[in-house]
Amino acid sequence: MSAAPLWTSAAMAEAMRASINGALPDAVTGLSIDSRTVAPGEAYFAIKGEVHDGHDFVAAALKAGAALAVIETAQREKFAPDAPLLAVEDVLAGLVDLARAARTRLQAQVIAVTGSVGKTSTKEALRRVLGAQGETHASAASFNNHWGVPLSLARCPATARFAIFEIGMNHAGEIEPLVKMVRPHVAVITTVEPVHLEFFAGIAAIADAKAEIFAGVEPGGAAVLNRDNSQFARLQRRASKLGISRIVSFGADEKSDARLLDVSLHAACSAVHANILGHDVTYKLGMPGRHMAMNSLAVLAAASLVGADLARAALALSQIEPAAGRGVRRVLEVANGEATLIDESYNANPASMAAALQVLGRATVGPHGRRIAMLGDMLELGPTSAALHRGLDEAIKANHIDLVYCCGPLMRNLWDALSPGKRGGYAESAAALEAQAVAAIRAGDAIMIKGSLGSKMKTIVNALEKRFPGKAAHDEAAVQAD
Repeated sequence: MSAAPLWTSAAMAEAMRASINGALPDAVTGLSIDSRTVAPGEAYFAIKGEVHDGHDFVAAALKAGAALAVIETAQREKFAPDAPLLAVEDVLAGLVDLARAARTRLQAQVIAVTGSVGKTSTKEALRRVLGAQGETHASAASFNNHWGVPLSLARCPATARFAIFEIGMNHAGEIEPLVKMVRPHVAVITTVEPVHLEFFAGIAAIADAKAEIFAGVEPGGAAVLNRDNSQFARLQRRASKLGISRIVSFGADEKSDARLLDVSLHAACSAVHANILGHDVTYKLGMPGRHMAMNSLAVLAAASLVGADLARAALALSQIEPAAGRGVRRVLEVANGEATLIDESYNANPASMAAALQVLGRATVGPHGRRIAMLGDMLELGPTSAALHRGLDEAIKANHIDLVYCCGPLMRNLWDALSPGKRGGYAESAAALEAQAVAAIRAGDAIMIKGSLGSKMKTIVNALEKRFPGKAAHDEAAVQAD
């Protein structure tokens, strides 16, 4: 059965003010910006990236079955006279125009999610929760930047009942144009933490940049904000100033509209008791960590605001799983038994590091097992970077981490601060730490690997998975109390 059409070629041409070349299909089933993964029937957008120009891959995309390619008029002469093309002045601008057209035709309830930590997991939880109640579209992976947001929006089917978009930033001024494209009914800010400090004067400036999300909220829309966060009052004032009258707070604070009453944290899940907008709910959350329990309050509040059934939404939270590189667990088959690998390699900042170390502190270990953290540099932290790396020692002590392996010049600051008994090993890079990491593992261990994307900690994850082939971890003892 062929996929339902996403766009007719005529509607695409009209939205992008494109000139038509060759014989176009009636419609396309999807949109792609990667010739390696383009599916038959999709439209391929030849976007110019920092490294590659998509125009170099148009022929490959069409050969792979792309129904048409969107190119810039200036490069038209590169392609066969009968190639199925839509030519525009600028391909990324054309994608933005298509995204705006997608939003205009949409009848869905739209949610936008931002925050220093937890954007992707919150978006994925909303996808799971709302997907059980109606056709739901959400950003793929972490498509949250100047090309990811328009691509996600342009991919949204007209028939969707719910649509969720992740919006990220590392500089002021990035969120506003994106949220004005998305025009959400509900804007969620998970939390504001000291990240990207290289580009900001301080945490208040980060809060102001996150608050740009309010600029695009539809009239009568709502904001969902973390009341436990130091920047709550600042965000609340900004939302009110921009005309948002429905401000819903979440947290452990007794004044929260979505309030955490009790949480029982286990190795691979949590049991949560909360009051969500006046309704008492108890639910199992399929991911560990207090930070995840807090964000689940925002998920249920947002789901309620867009008209979802709260009881069904809470039930669906037991099914959520970590996204790739964000807490995925694998069992490693090692000599004389098994070890548990917790892959947190996708990204890192001080807040998410502290949360991941807390999860490691609750991980189940065997009789002679150790809790081992393998940590890479946290990037973009500016002048306080050395102190923020050293400061991780507190979370390492508090969570009874047995051994720490560090790599990268910034993590040297933590290495120097560690007590000698906790020092596992140090190397200048993830690649250089690989051999030590592989040699360190023994039966019963729980190993958590984390660092900023640029610190390439995924190489250590890959090395361990290659050396100790295993399986996805399903913790049968998940609901046992520690």
